Amino acid sequence: MTAPAKNTVCLWYDGSAEEAARFYTDTFPDSFITAVHRAPGDFPSGKQGDVLNVEFTVMGIPCLGLNGGPMFAHNEAFSFQVSTENQAETDRYWDSIVGHGGQESACGWCKDKWGVSWQITPAALIKAITNPDPDAAKRAFGAMMQMRKIDIAAIEAALSG
Repeated sequence: MTAPAKNTVCLWYDGSAEEAARFYTDTFPDSFITAVHRAPGDFPSGKQGDVLNVEFTVMGIPCLGLNGGPMFAHNEAFSFQVSTENQAETDRYWDSIVGHGGQESACGWCKDKWGVSWQITPAALIKAITNPDPDAAKRAFGAMMQMRKIDIAAIEAALSG
């Protein structure tokens, strides 16, 4: 038996922590649900026996989904950044999040249907915008600023001028 993680990301949901955890674990590799805990008594946003929290891992990051109620909403101040190796992987994650009730944002950011922000970030993008040639990096950065989902071919075209 392994010891619990000393640091866990706690994500607040309004009754849908288990649904969110199942979506994340179905979407991303190295992701799984460890436990679903039911409330031993009534609480402000639920009743005894309702799912209170869900322990899960997303791409190796330990998380706790807490069904805390409607008082707090997710925002862009927190996001998961997912590094991708190619356009197919970028498209798969983006399309899964956006296509499952989420919404597109700018520069590789999107939100899932629960309001959690995700940065779907191809490794090629990071390499391009940190290019030692400042003009090439600026072109790649300018191309990224016009995008929603990152288009690796367009980033590479901007990089080469």
